[in-house]
Amino acid sequence: MKFTRMLPALLTRTDVVLEIRDSRLPLTSINRTLEGALRKWRAERGWSPHDPTLRVSANSPCERIIVFNKSDQVPEWGMEPFRQSMSARFPGQQFMFASLHKPRHIRQLNQSLVNIAKEYPHNTELNVLVIGMPNVGKSTLLNALRNMGIQGPTPKAFQTSAQPGLTRALSTRLKLSLEPPVYAFDTPGVMLPYLGQGQTGAERGVKLALIAGIKEGMYDMETLSAYLLYRLNVLNPISPAYLTLLPQGSAPTVDLEEFLTLLAKRMGMVRRGEGFDLSRAAAYFVRWWREDGATIYAQSTISSPSQEVKEGPDFQIHHPANSLFPFAIRPGICGWGFDLQWSMNPGEVLTTAVVQQKMDGCIGEYLQRVEREESDEDAISPTQRKKRAMIEEKRRRAAKWSHLKT
Repeated sequence: MKFTRMLPALLTRTDVVLEIRDSRLPLTSINRTLEGALRKWRAERGWSPHDPTLRVSANSPCERIIVFNKSDQVPEWGMEPFRQSMSARFPGQQFMFASLHKPRHIRQLNQSLVNIAKEYPHNTELNVLVIGMPNVGKSTLLNALRNMGIQGPTPKAFQTSAQPGLTRALSTRLKLSLEPPVYAFDTPGVMLPYLGQGQTGAERGVKLALIAGIKEGMYDMETLSAYLLYRLNVLNPISPAYLTLLPQGSAPTVDLEEFLTLLAKRMGMVRRGEGFDLSRAAAYFVRWWREDGATIYAQSTISSPSQEVKEGPDFQIHHPANSLFPFAIRPGICGWGFDLQWSMNPGEVLTTAVVQQKMDGCIGEYLQRVEREESDEDAISPTQRKKRAMIEEKRRRAAKWSHLKT
């Protein structure tokens, strides 16, 4: 990809890499194809390649900040445990959550950049390179930082869109702070070159499609709706967020056709002479999730205090003083966002320590899976495989021609 080839040269004039990921997919939105260039950049700036916390020489800034954007769309109870787990797994990187709806988040990020600039008073300016996958909110976040860092009315510097791919080229420098001078470059979203094979690759693609990280049309709405329904039932089996869409008194369901029929009935989506319009209902469900549903899920607890839930072999209600909040445990699975899912036992209490332990296990499993994929020769796309074969054939011919000349 063009930007991937440009990255090493861009890093030579970069002081801070600001990597934007999506809070809803904090692991899936990692683009590991950039890691090699970033490691080399840190090594050239004096960081030890063996100890990411040790800097041998510090003549100029060299920091990597990971921002999990759109944090208003995940429950707050999981943010700090996840941040702690990631900090332990990736020393030398700074992690923070941000939401445009919470000015203090933007203020904290702006202050972090200003503080880095002040640590190097001999530098005339601080240059920030903003990277990330498509539609994680890079341009929108930069506009917010500009408004926060420069007093008075400031024009919107970058165009933004709900669809991926609007930023197609490296931007001109954008001033984020006057004193000390801080500038930023916006970059095109860099998609993974290959989502993977089998169920893992398919699930990864559906997740990205649900946050509009992949252009419309690559997945049909019924497929996206089926996965979304499954995930919302995992996240809150007693009172899933989608119940606000259905007729009053509706119960949770795992049946997609039943769900879409109830939704079409509630919204009056009828095809003349054919009954309820389930395709239209599926598209509405996905659009609702992108615009409002994730926020509704984030603001809800696992168990609604106003809802009567009978205890039994499938559900147990707990209100322990050391829990993060009153919640219901279903023996089986629990989760946070669409990337983290873990087993729960009857009577288990979701304290901060327990949640961090569960999340750390999820992160470890993810890293192991990615390492297996990267070491597997079959874990490349057919296009990449064909390209490798062409390169190898050119090398073979060049070697043969060189041998004939001698």
